[in-house]
Amino acid sequence: MRVFSTFSAAVSAAVASFAIPALASIGPIPLNCDRACLEGVMNQYLAALAAHDPKRLPVSSDVRYTENDQLMELGDGHWKTIEGVGNYKHLFVDPEFGQVAIMGTMREGGTPILMSLRLRIQLGRITEIESMYFAPGGPGPNNVPAMDAPGYKAEDMWFKSIPPAQRLSRQEMISIADAYFSGLEHNDGKGVNGTGTYPFTNDCDRIENGSHTTNVPRPPNEPKDAINVFALDCMGQFKQGLYFVVQSIHERRFPLVDAERGVVWANVVFDQGTVNSGILADGRPYSYRGFNRPSSILVSEAFLIENGKIRRVEMIGPGAFYHLRSPWGGLTGH
Repeated sequence: MRVFSTFSAAVSAAVASFAIPALASIGPIPLNCDRACLEGVMNQYLAALAAHDPKRLPVSSDVRYTENDQLMELGDGHWKTIEGVGNYKHLFVDPEFGQVAIMGTMREGGTPILMSLRLRIQLGRITEIESMYFAPGGPGPNNVPAMDAPGYKAEDMWFKSIPPAQRLSRQEMISIADAYFSGLEHNDGKGVNGTGTYPFTNDCDRIENGSHTTNVPRPPNEPKDAINVFALDCMGQFKQGLYFVVQSIHERRFPLVDAERGVVWANVVFDQGTVNSGILADGRPYSYRGFNRPSSILVSEAFLIENGKIRRVEMIGPGAFYHLRSPWGGLTGH
């Protein structure tokens, strides 16, 4: 506790004074960095980013830094353009593996943008920094201003502690999250690997780039049998086979698992754009407008798992070039 107090005081002084200390003057992160400690490291990172000063961070000499899966020097890219921290901040923590992540809003160019960020802490230093940025008007459904609105926050269910006897193992939780991607890839409505089932609760809901993509009220007077993708819940979309446009989900990684809260953080790449028409599970033909160019989506996705099923999904996913291969690796031959 004494080491942590000294570290916290040093961080507070640096942030308050906007000084640029040498790396050697920044104390290491405590080796027993718990949930509160990891959240503090993330807040320290956000303050350094807003101040355009990576020297405020206790990083390793070989820290690895990416923006939208491009390797670059820490301090380059958005470090030069971010203007401040936004209103939305959803933190994810894995004390067992020294991981902390955030989905939130930042200020850039006078407007809010979305940021997905993951940090890995080893031996008192930040060794991995994986960041993604999504600006308003990007590909797919998005509503960044709504997510950045004052008072908007993640639902309380994301932060409930699960009794130890009811917690799933790390591998069980990862397998459930991976089943989501397997069910979505070449989605045919027949369940994960033809099992006839998908791992969703009856009230599963999903947000992508600040926009609800499930359970959206239908427009007035729309026929009930009209195909409206976003009016359906998670299970309805998958059982109808509406995501046949997704041809591959590769580079799958699950670096952060919070067993106490039932959360899995995943990083993957979606390949799409080469197929835009198909037959739904009920036999009706369906086509997507605009899915006529090969492209990929670089995805950070968080899953809230309850009793072995996915109840909530939150995603940030900027567009990327086709067949992107992540420098972080992942499960491609799944």
